[in-house]
Amino acid sequence: MKKLITLSLVVVLLLVSNCTNFKSGELTGVPGRSKYFEPDPFGMVFVPQGSFTMGPNDQDVAWAQTMFSKTVTVDPFWMDETEITNNEYRQFIYWVRDSIMRRMLGEQLDDFVITDDAFGNPIDPPAINWDIKIDFADEEINEILNDLYIPDNERYFNQKEIDTRKLEYEYFWIDLKQAAKKSNRYNFDTKQYEGFILNNDGERIEIRDRSSFVIRDVINVYPDTLCWIADFTYSYNEPYTTMYFWHPSYDNYPIVGVTWEQAVAFCIWRTQLLNSALRSNRQAGVHPYRLPIESEWEYASRGSLDHSMYPWGGYYTRNKEGCFLANFKPLRGNYADDGGVITLTVGTYQPNEYGLYDMAGNAAEWTSTAYDESAYMFSHDLNPDYRYNVRPDDPPVLKRKVIRGGSWKDIGYYMQCGTRSYEYQDTSKSYIGFRCVRSYMGTN
Repeated sequence: MKKLITLSLVVVLLLVSNCTNFKSGELTGVPGRSKYFEPDPFGMVFVPQGSFTMGPNDQDVAWAQTMFSKTVTVDPFWMDETEITNNEYRQFIYWVRDSIMRRMLGEQLDDFVITDDAFGNPIDPPAINWDIKIDFADEEINEILNDLYIPDNERYFNQKEIDTRKLEYEYFWIDLKQAAKKSNRYNFDTKQYEGFILNNDGERIEIRDRSSFVIRDVINVYPDTLCWIADFTYSYNEPYTTMYFWHPSYDNYPIVGVTWEQAVAFCIWRTQLLNSALRSNRQAGVHPYRLPIESEWEYASRGSLDHSMYPWGGYYTRNKEGCFLANFKPLRGNYADDGGVITLTVGTYQPNEYGLYDMAGNAAEWTSTAYDESAYMFSHDLNPDYRYNVRPDDPPVLKRKVIRGGSWKDIGYYMQCGTRSYEYQDTSKSYIGFRCVRSYMGTN
């Protein structure tokens, strides 16, 4: 079989070589590569490249001195027009749940996993077979999946429910920062790698090959539904713990109660979901989905109005009719005067000039940028960003990640385009969600 594969590769290479015009002696490029046009991603809007003055447009009211004016440039990118909703995040949870089920079934029933490729070579670990439906009326299948459900002694009203503590997602990402270091590059003289990397546990590991830069993570993907109680003392928010994430009436509300790490895992899953579909249709892949860097978020929130204080332009949080323009805490103790007490359906208020909704208020949003008070001073002026991969023994101060936009429980100061704040990456809050971005293919 291996000889057959090798022979087929040789034939393909010969065919490609025969198709390439070397005889003319002219530089014509490789033929057969048609011009690529990136289609508009579903639910995303295009943010063009540009320069802007990053930082506050008003005096530093809090005297925090964490923001300074700086002219920067960002590349073009796609951005979700709204925050990720409960229903969209639920698709991620369902995928994790179904993949766990199929792997459990595949350990005893061969139909639910694929062990060989098209050439008969073994696949290790086996791939999930999504074409086989799970028959929950089958007693054998139910017996195999029994461990995935809440134990009998923990059930309420004898309801059979998935144990959300077991919804763990294993994912991989490439540490390009460490791979880019000169000391970690492949040595063409010695024909090997000679550097060391730090893994997720903070251990110094010798680089064996390219796989050393692939980092493995496992995380529980279920949102913290108890954050509605934990975030507020002497406040009755119990109804949201059981209804906000699951009830259909909240489907189009922004997902909250997710950590920065869960948001990153969602982006990786979303990338794999799309690129797998593109590859199956023999189409070119796209850039990965990711959390926006802080400079991208601020640039997008301004909506081409470079010196506007708020995403809608102007210096006020009300329009000329006296109505509030975002979902936040407009007055002391009066959450409802803007139309919503907690979060509202995404897109309730008018979008900014780029067509982006809720860039101020509703739910604050995670960015990929690590928080440092002096980041504006040392970051580059082209796609400025500061990142740090936290190790287990790092102090909590290094776990801070930038959040932007303000939320339903924040005052108007946090609605401003230039205001930055932070939260710890392993913390979930009832007022923090996220949206994804994707780099544009090219610069035009």
